Amino acid sequence: MPSTPTPVGVTTEAQEQLRGRVRELCTRFPDSYWRERDRNREYPDAFVDALTEAGYLAVLIPTEYGGGGLGITEGSIVLEEINRSGGHSAGCHAQMYTMGALLKHGSEQQKKAYLPGIADGSIRLQAFSITEPEAGSNTTDIRTTAIRDGDDYVISGHKNWTSRIEQSDLALVLARTTPRGDDPAERTQGISLFLVDLREVRRDEPDTLKVEPVRTMFNYATNEVHYNDMRVPASALIGEEGKGFRYVIDGWNAERILLAAEAVGDGYWFIDRATSYANERQVFGRPIGANQGVQFPLARAYAQVGAADLMRYRAAALFDADQKCGEQANLAKFLASEASWQAGNACLDTHGGYGFVDSWDVERKFRETRLYQVAPVNNNLVLAYVGQHVLGMPRSY
Repeated sequence: MPSTPTPVGVTTEAQEQLRGRVRELCTRFPDSYWRERDRNREYPDAFVDALTEAGYLAVLIPTEYGGGGLGITEGSIVLEEINRSGGHSAGCHAQMYTMGALLKHGSEQQKKAYLPGIADGSIRLQAFSITEPEAGSNTTDIRTTAIRDGDDYVISGHKNWTSRIEQSDLALVLARTTPRGDDPAERTQGISLFLVDLREVRRDEPDTLKVEPVRTMFNYATNEVHYNDMRVPASALIGEEGKGFRYVIDGWNAERILLAAEAVGDGYWFIDRATSYANERQVFGRPIGANQGVQFPLARAYAQVGAADLMRYRAAALFDADQKCGEQANLAKFLASEASWQAGNACLDTHGGYGFVDSWDVERKFRETRLYQVAPVNNNLVLAYVGQHVLGMPRSY
């Protein structure tokens, strides 16, 4: 059991029972499992299948479609526990934060066609194809197009950071259905969101989808993707044509909260590992944890992770109450990513040279947690958001 506690009074008994069940499942996938997946850059199929079978990846899907009917708070607990156990949520987290677009803006036909299969695991929705090399964080600058042609749309363009598309049956793809105008006030208009059935594409027009795996510093199953006149039925359109950017924006708060929970899980993992090692490792005749130079960085990291944890729960509570939470979601992501990185550095310092040895797993988690300062949004953009939208200063970008 991890030594770091859950903040008192912020979760219910049912939520803690969920935490316990997820934690128990994670014990079936020890450090060696994740170490081997990382070393060979392999997708954690067995782990994702186990999570799916237990229903944990369907917690956000309404019960009428076979899901758990729970909220972002419960979803965040699932992802936190995966990372807190030493695992890596990157193999499955997209299935949670992509739910919003389908649940809030998808047609009833789309929900009935796909949600039950996603819930029982016969269909995987793990791919979110938005970012492009030229546009980067400026999503309104995307160049991928979707041109209406009779009963179909024809999608053409180049995306990067489209993760898990090889492991997915469905993908959410963002494309321009009308060109971007010159008026900055209209830059978000004309962008549409599509739920693409990759099974049909692979069967009927495989040459229209080119996937190029990208090896990164951690195991993320990410790719560059080229859509070459790929035909999708008009029924693949999510919501209204031209409103896709708003649908994506709607999901950003959920994504930030969920990834904040992952960073919190990493932070607690680092602190647990470091304090255990500091209590056991004897140098100069006493545990190294007796030295304030070891104690203080870990105590400071614990304070920072705990504070970020509380902000995560605050953001999740607002989200689940259908209240505005942009400030809290962004701050949760910012604070958690900074705290997990601080905890990672303290853990690495505590382990000394052993921290760089892969069999100790510190270096793997160290690489994995660095992502959260950059994705799903760079922390500098979070600060820009706070400066403009919370503090009322002029737009800086």
